[in-house]
Amino acid sequence: MSSSTPQVPGTYVFDAAENRRGRALNQLCGSLKYAGNRARFKADEPAYCETYGLTAEQRDALLERDWNRMMELGGSIFYVFKLAMVDQKSMQYLGGVFTGMTTEEFAEALKAGGRSFG
Repeated sequence: MSSSTPQVPGTYVFDAAENRRGRALNQLCGSLKYAGNRARFKADEPAYCETYGLTAEQRDALLERDWNRMMELGGSIFYVFKLAMVDQKSMQYLGGVFTGMTTEEFAEALKAGGRSFG
């Protein structure tokens, strides 16, 4: 079992090994906090990925917006969320994707105190 294998559905352990593995992906996503970088990214996403040296798997996951795969490939939610914001997606949207719920179901689960794993 790798360190990123979820123990609780929808969660990943983000340790030092995952940090190293996802470094390029996280750097790219982190760069999107700057308006100029967002403009460059939106103009040519594949070329922008090349400048950060993503692996082919990371590039494909990012370009396809496969949020779960990005997390499996070392993405940190704190950085991946910057990409979601470029797409005007909320944290509740991502939470829904990660848990197999709709955005609305995830928001309601939060209001009700969270999910049960029993």
